Amino acid sequence: MRSVPPVPDHLSLRLWTEDWLRPFDLENEWEQTGPRAVDLGCGKGRFLLAHAKNHPEMRILGIERKLRRVRKIDRKASRAELHNLRVLRMEANYAMRYLMPDHWIDICYIYFPDPWPKDRHSDHRLLTPDFMDVLEQKLSTAGTVHFATDHEPYFEEVMQHLLPDTRWKEIPAYLPTEEETSDFELMWRAEGKPSYRYSFTRADA
Repeated sequence: MRSVPPVPDHLSLRLWTEDWLRPFDLENEWEQTGPRAVDLGCGKGRFLLAHAKNHPEMRILGIERKLRRVRKIDRKASRAELHNLRVLRMEANYAMRYLMPDHWIDICYIYFPDPWPKDRHSDHRLLTPDFMDVLEQKLSTAGTVHFATDHEPYFEEVMQHLLPDTRWKEIPAYLPTEEETSDFELMWRAEGKPSYRYSFTRADA
């Protein structure tokens, strides 16, 4: 499935397909057999790259829509020989709905997604009740989700969706190491802003 045009100046770890309307066959992309993780909206890749280095047994896929960021992550991962990492240039919502195989994800990281703070833009937010249905479809039996944001109103809105939903139960929040702390969080921290975290898994896990 993976063939990246044009040929880059390094061993590319980007995913590519001729058919963007069907789920990827991801099982043949890794030699590793450990947990399957997805970093939705991986940004500049600080968390993604450090996490892949710290967990070489995992199969880790970063999804990011901005081409420049994807190319930079790809180069860094290739040069660091992070062969357990793959990166896909795609909008996160579309990738989850149409390209991700059902019940494939063991761990999903959703760190600092765009909060779309204006009311008229709120329907662009990723974590909506409808997206919770997508998560349920794509997570494995014991799949977990780790969510973080610096935007308190967005966090409160997500909690309003999650807490009454009996499909999910809270688990201890994942705290990244200093090396894994994302560029976004470092920026918020420098400005004295707090981060809000919530992790959950299936209630029947």
